[in-house]
Amino acid sequence: MELAVVIIFLISMSFIFLYSIVQLSLLINYLKSKRSIVKKERSEFDINNYPQVTIQLPIYNEYYVVERLIDSICQFNYPKDKLEIQILDDSNDETTDIISSKVHFYQLQGFDIKQIQRVKRTGYKAGALKYGTSIAKGEFIAIFDADFLPDADFLLKTIPHFKDENIGVVQTKWEYTNEDYSFLTKLQAFGLNAHFTIEQTGRNYGNHFINFNGTAGVWRKSCILDAGDWQSDTLTEDLDLSYRAQLKKWKFVYLENVGSPSELPVDINALKAQQFRWTKGAAECVKKNLFKVIVNKEVKLSTKTHAIFHLMNSSIFVFVFIISLLSFPLTWAKSNMEEYSLLFNISSFFMISWLILASFYFVAFIQDKQKSILSYFWKFPLFLSISMALGLHNSLAVIEGYIGKKSPFIRTPKFNITEKSDNWSTGKYAIKKVGLMTYLEGALLLYFIWGFQCAIQLKDYQMLPLYILLIVGYSTVFLSSIFHWKRSVKEEIYQGEYSKS
Repeated sequence: MELAVVIIFLISMSFIFLYSIVQLSLLINYLKSKRSIVKKERSEFDINNYPQVTIQLPIYNEYYVVERLIDSICQFNYPKDKLEIQILDDSNDETTDIISSKVHFYQLQGFDIKQIQRVKRTGYKAGALKYGTSIAKGEFIAIFDADFLPDADFLLKTIPHFKDENIGVVQTKWEYTNEDYSFLTKLQAFGLNAHFTIEQTGRNYGNHFINFNGTAGVWRKSCILDAGDWQSDTLTEDLDLSYRAQLKKWKFVYLENVGSPSELPVDINALKAQQFRWTKGAAECVKKNLFKVIVNKEVKLSTKTHAIFHLMNSSIFVFVFIISLLSFPLTWAKSNMEEYSLLFNISSFFMISWLILASFYFVAFIQDKQKSILSYFWKFPLFLSISMALGLHNSLAVIEGYIGKKSPFIRTPKFNITEKSDNWSTGKYAIKKVGLMTYLEGALLLYFIWGFQCAIQLKDYQMLPLYILLIVGYSTVFLSSIFHWKRSVKEEIYQGEYSKS
């Protein structure tokens, strides 16, 4: 039994190590891209030859943000006669009335804007996009989620890159309207910025597969259709279509210097729901697309390697969670099983993974000259700690994805939060319950506190940093989940009593 624990631990650490090596490769690619004097060729618009563009806005119950989205899109610097706006409205609340009013307003101003409603919400977002694409007039299709506020020159900065007829997608970088709202939004931005800075740029520079991020990007319509159209058999239809398109030899372009502002989740329970969808969807895409990548003889080995870890990046939560659970058995084994001391010494080598990841996030962080470098030294450990604490929640999502258990597409509620004084808990979409998973996270918190005490008693001080990260992370996630839940319930009760009075 003791040997089995050690072997499982070493396998988990090996995967994390290999993952960190791939991230190091992306970091090197990113730094090379910054030094490269070769720039992507981009033609300018012929003012008499603007291509037809369709803007798709997939909407489901977005009462607080849909109005500002439509206003933002209708401010685009683009000829009205070359622009079609599809509002793919699957809503079943007052959002539909807001959209109807806005559509009427802008139609009177000469915009080709339509509110498109389906009888059934079949296929969720993927189904809405597929239906909209089937009737879209545009040669190119730009997609924005409800919380995005793209700049007026978005199309002027993206469409010219399609001069190369092999380009199927142009993806832009996400930016955030509420990054400084709370420690939770700051840490989300910290993690996402690394993806949109180093991962996307590194993969694109290395000519590896990248992914359309579901929003703030433009597709060539013929690319969508050639790749098999939008499909709803995974929760990450964007990642799925991206891989199918690139296997068809379509090229993607990523623009790090073009930002599209959006809203980060402010409720940790909403964040957990978003994380569940992303991690489970990625696991579903592994089942659907990984083998196709591996056996494709026209995909180079380095790209296959990056694709494996790109598609399987959500599996990192499983291995981190395994290491977390094994922390106490390992503490006991190290003190009582001297015959395994060599294996434990070998495992110490894998600690270099954390140094690589620290460097990866540091380089991404310092790209923003407005941020204090000192803040990195609290953001990275806290980000790492909370990421580890999401291990139970996200591991379940990954396992469900691999075994083929289906679940509905749960959209992340947005509340038009821009100032620190804005209150989300009064919003109609605030999550009013916590599940069993939250209480299991509380139980794990007690388990790691117990392990920390045992490590001190056994004088295994090497395990203390791991326990500290786990305790800080699980206490933050558990207590925040309970606090945000009680806050939203309290506001609901108050609003109910106020309306009665």
